[in-house]
Amino acid sequence: MANDEAAADADGAETDTGDDGNGGASTHAPTPVGVKLGSTRTVLQYVRDGSVETVRTLTCLATYEDALTGEERVMFGEQAAREYPDRVEYMLRSGLPEDDESVDLAATFFEEVVAAEGLDENSAVVYAIPTIDNEPGLRNLERVIEGSPVGDALVRSFPESLCGSIPAFGDDLGAIEEVFAAVNMGSTNLEASAYRHGEQLSPFVSGAVTGNEVDRHIANAVEEETQGRVNIDLTTAREYKEEHADFGGFEPFTDVIQQPGGGSHEFTIERSVMEPLHDYVDDAIDEVANNFLAQLANDHMKPYQLALSKPIVLTGGMACIPGIVDVFEERLSAELDRDVECTAADRPDLAPAEGARRIAERLID
Repeated sequence: MANDEAAADADGAETDTGDDGNGGASTHAPTPVGVKLGSTRTVLQYVRDGSVETVRTLTCLATYEDALTGEERVMFGEQAAREYPDRVEYMLRSGLPEDDESVDLAATFFEEVVAAEGLDENSAVVYAIPTIDNEPGLRNLERVIEGSPVGDALVRSFPESLCGSIPAFGDDLGAIEEVFAAVNMGSTNLEASAYRHGEQLSPFVSGAVTGNEVDRHIANAVEEETQGRVNIDLTTAREYKEEHADFGGFEPFTDVIQQPGGGSHEFTIERSVMEPLHDYVDDAIDEVANNFLAQLANDHMKPYQLALSKPIVLTGGMACIPGIVDVFEERLSAELDRDVECTAADRPDLAPAEGARRIAERLID
């Protein structure tokens, strides 16, 4: 169900945790922290003074030289992407740190995020991991989290789709007690798993159906729809998807680009966003129905039957698109020739960190 529990040793100077005035250590309970380090965005959720705090930021950083001191400075997230687009680095493009350089960059990024939130060593960290056959990458991610300044009380990992399913089942950890299936619709992979009381069954991964691929198809479709007059980059394509896609009520929209020779060109998008998304859902249905569910039925018939009697949970960034849950449910039912139900958390993009934070709270207790 999870990686082996590991205690993260504290490196560096001691921090003030509110002693008793006589040098005694603070006895306040560890701060529960849930983490999802994503290829595009990272989410942290933690509890401070009884309130749940959520941080959502782009997984990127940039370095620059301080004009006064000459020292190297680090900037992360949206500010880095906006102010230093020429040097900003997205170190988890494949979903995991693949080499020592990306580990170092990811570690610096995570440390900056943690420092910005004022989180200290006395914390219990649970982080969500993708369902992927990449042990070196998973170990690299473990290095990033365990080498950070937080997590003295506890560091544990759980599958992202399990963490992301927890908020969809209610306000507690009810998902851990269920038998159900989850489909994680991420930027870098389509993942699916069944869970039996937290045990992962028949994990499935496909790199052929991804949110990043949708962005590329949107960019190509925009060029085709505008008869070659407009070329957009993948960042703009992703923004079109996130801001305008809606399976229940898409509205055509206009945008303006600057012409190379001067002046501007206004254009309208009617088909270029939703057509790639409809293709994405069809491809995802084919993978889930004919590969994942077929394998689950072959490996675990009873859990397969139980899982299809419960709602299938959609997680990941693509599950945020309005109307996609209903469309996925309708098309999967047609493909399987039986009624199935699908559901998602209110905020699928925040759900993995929220589920991880709830697990951290339970482990502290």
